[in-house]
Amino acid sequence: MKTQVKALVVGGGAVGTSIAYHLAKAGWDDVMLLERDELTSGSTWHAAGLLPLFNMSFATTHIHKYSVDFYKSLEAETGLNAGFAVVGNLRMAQTQERMDEFMLYASTAETCDVPYVWMTPDEIKAKWPLIRTEDLKGALYHNTDGYINPADVTQAMAKGARQRGVEIVRKWQADAFHWNGDAWEVTCTKMVEKGGNLVPSDEQIVITAEHVVTASGNHAQTTAKKLGIKIPAIPVEHQFIVMDQDPALVQFRSEGNVEHPVIRDADAQSYVREERGGWILGVYEKNAPACFEYGVPDSFRADLFPLDLERIEEQYMAMIHRIPSCEESGLKDDFNGPICYTPDGNPLVGPALGLRNMWLAEGFSFGITAAGGTGYYLAQMMVDGEAEIDMASLDPKRYGNWMTTEFAARKNEECYDHVYILHHPDEERPACRPLRKSPAYDRQATRGAQFGFVNGWERPNYYAPAGFNDHDSRSFRRGGWWQYAVEEAKAIREGVGLIDATAFTKHRITGAGATAFLDWFTTNKLPRVGRINLTYALTAHGTTRTEYTIVRNGENDYYLVSAGAWTAYDQDYLFKAIEDKEAEFGRINAQDVTTQWGVFAIAGPKSRDVLAAVIKDADPATALSNKRFPWLSAQKIELGMCPVNAIRVAYTGELGWELHHPIEMQNYLFDLLEKAGEPHGMKLVGARAQNWLRQEKSYRAFGNELGRDATPLEADLPRFVDLSKDFHGKDTMLEKGIRSKCVTLLIDGPDDADPWGREALYHGDTRVGRLTSGGYSVAFGKSIGMGYVKPELAVVGTQLQVKMLDQLWPAVIVEDSPYDPQNAAIRADG
Repeated sequence: MKTQVKALVVGGGAVGTSIAYHLAKAGWDDVMLLERDELTSGSTWHAAGLLPLFNMSFATTHIHKYSVDFYKSLEAETGLNAGFAVVGNLRMAQTQERMDEFMLYASTAETCDVPYVWMTPDEIKAKWPLIRTEDLKGALYHNTDGYINPADVTQAMAKGARQRGVEIVRKWQADAFHWNGDAWEVTCTKMVEKGGNLVPSDEQIVITAEHVVTASGNHAQTTAKKLGIKIPAIPVEHQFIVMDQDPALVQFRSEGNVEHPVIRDADAQSYVREERGGWILGVYEKNAPACFEYGVPDSFRADLFPLDLERIEEQYMAMIHRIPSCEESGLKDDFNGPICYTPDGNPLVGPALGLRNMWLAEGFSFGITAAGGTGYYLAQMMVDGEAEIDMASLDPKRYGNWMTTEFAARKNEECYDHVYILHHPDEERPACRPLRKSPAYDRQATRGAQFGFVNGWERPNYYAPAGFNDHDSRSFRRGGWWQYAVEEAKAIREGVGLIDATAFTKHRITGAGATAFLDWFTTNKLPRVGRINLTYALTAHGTTRTEYTIVRNGENDYYLVSAGAWTAYDQDYLFKAIEDKEAEFGRINAQDVTTQWGVFAIAGPKSRDVLAAVIKDADPATALSNKRFPWLSAQKIELGMCPVNAIRVAYTGELGWELHHPIEMQNYLFDLLEKAGEPHGMKLVGARAQNWLRQEKSYRAFGNELGRDATPLEADLPRFVDLSKDFHGKDTMLEKGIRSKCVTLLIDGPDDADPWGREALYHGDTRVGRLTSGGYSVAFGKSIGMGYVKPELAVVGTQLQVKMLDQLWPAVIVEDSPYDPQNAAIRADG
């Protein structure tokens, strides 16, 4: 058994074995996998083995697709049959709204080269007559999909890993982790059988590993405690039952008919597949409890919980309705085991917060489906420094240190029972809310704010009249809230609106080395004192890691503003870079001040009039003029009795200011501005209208147009990249060239729908790109979107088509900032 390795993978389920295999395949010849019990002894052994390609996430869809393709190749490489039954996956819809969901997903699937076909109820009945179809609208069918034996595929990957030099060691537990500055020293304990339990022995060794990957599954909470971090991965009980033979099914198969696909009845919260002449029924019901919130007991190994049939009675009856022939089949076997979840259902894949060379692969609710692709893309991140797709949506740091065990457990339960609900793009889930509230929350709620969830914060999405129900307004088309967002967007274009942007991430960087560091860390010229700029921090591969607005308050005093959803993500990268470069540049102080400062954004042609009514200045008539307060500058002003760090910039592209204020004075400032805005018809505005307005100005958004799969030059932002200086990632950015290019499109879409930013783009019959943002333009009275296309097509006037609701709709590439391209509105004097 080695005691010094390049990489140590902790956890021998499907995910861990895949990671070990792919690290070796990527060229690392000194990899070890450590399993505390036996391979597959965690959730892998009792998983149903389904391989659902359906996923609204671009990154997760890529991961699932890789797995499906990869598993088919394992037998040729290892000689072991992974037990892959390519029977297809039939996803049925009982309502038109469910079909709308499938159509949005299908367009996303196209962008990842996932094949699919549509089936009518009659086509389903003709091919699989045991399925009742008279109440169906249709179905989405993946013929490349199916199910697999979890133990077989894990053992096949393990054999492939061994063939590539990986050492797999069982019955050893990683008990302690210590970073010595260069590598991890992992204290490991030999586990022994005692009375049917697995318990630690007195035998210990220390393994030194340059990199460690945790794929500990249900043991994630124990792992988190050992590492001193938070991991919001907590298991939830998942039940499925195996039924005795169905004579009608046996007869159907005896007549030479092929096996049924995996049958998914999303509106009945269940899936069904064949199993030796009978059926397996799996459900995602309400009230399934979280378990092991504080760690897995030593006595729990490859064990199960008692079945709770009452909890799944509704889904069982729905199965009998869908496949009437199964009604007389008895119960053959049952499973109720723990499956790990995260609050949003996506796994946690990537570097751990605050730790060096510590990689997490935790929280897999669809672990068999995701295992192959996770190993592939995580190996790219570890070996090459970056994956070929943007993995930010799966990054563990999307949850900050505000996250608690109680939050994770209750949100994971919610996520479980939301597996088969309609996943509207405008969906907001209610559990554990409100949690992080800005002081003005109650005032905004009284005025009709309908809130969204951003990194735990409550942020107004839009404002609606009393009695309005946000849940009932959601749609895959234009929801009931759409008209209110239109009114808010018009208010900013024509008058004045006030937006709560308190959730913005904010850091202060000071010290003798601050200027040299930020000059190296970001792409643009640093602003002069009292000015601001927009800039980017790059990955080592030259792609976009973070977008910053930098305010320079002094010679070595900077205020950095970035996306509110990514506080821990941005902070980890920033702080680690400072730690690496401080010896070279000099003392650098970094402070997260996100919760110290509230932010209101006021924008619109009348915004100066509102502020002029409350600003305290020796010459209030000129205090906000272009001469005294020019565009892209920052000043300390006083609004009534509130000191404000004001920045003359507006994400909406209108005349406006961001008002950064002491958060304890937020309600005072809100009341002051609201009263001053009344004579000018000021309207409270939410994030959805703001999102539409920024697209009219072609303002890129991090996590949409900006990410780790494109450079700022591919995002068509050369004006924010100073090629005359050296900066991190510059050479690799230039080496990449322009592989695709970001464009803005106006779209003649359906009368009742707008794109959501997940749709495929076509040029003739050829798919040439995808949207990354979408919405409605009040300035042009039609749909608008932003996205990436092949560089040769990124020309103003190019006619394209957008796939929406399973149809192609005409679109045209327009100039950047189609609304007010000369920025006359935002520069307006007064």
